[in-house]
Amino acid sequence: MSVNPQKTDQLTTIQDVKDAVQDFIDARDWQPFHDPKNVAMAMASEVGELLDLFRWVRSDEAFDVLRDPDDRLAVQDELADITMFLVDFANICDIDIAQAVQRKMQINNDRYPVEKAKGTAKKYTEFEVDAQD
Repeated sequence: MSVNPQKTDQLTTIQDVKDAVQDFIDARDWQPFHDPKNVAMAMASEVGELLDLFRWVRSDEAFDVLRDPDDRLAVQDELADITMFLVDFANICDIDIAQAVQRKMQINNDRYPVEKAKGTAKKYTEFEVDAQD
């Protein structure tokens, strides 16, 4: 399998990615090993591997990791692993990612109105409650 330069974020749908991941799994008969629990655990493991690339890096130096070509490639590979498990999980659970993201963004929009959330890292439960709320 070679890298296709036409497969960019601008030209590839989420369904294209879901289909490619499913085709990869199907070709290897890995379906028996891919259930929600195992894939969620695999995804969490890959997130841990991504985090490891930033371990002991100060927050103000985190972007420096991405400036090193080898480190950037390692970050890219871990992100790809996470994404592949994420879309595999969506396939297994029959979740439409775009709909799920839209729904959650609306919830987040309600929880984090611009006038209360702009410029702060507070959780929505920490916002002051107005008399009108």
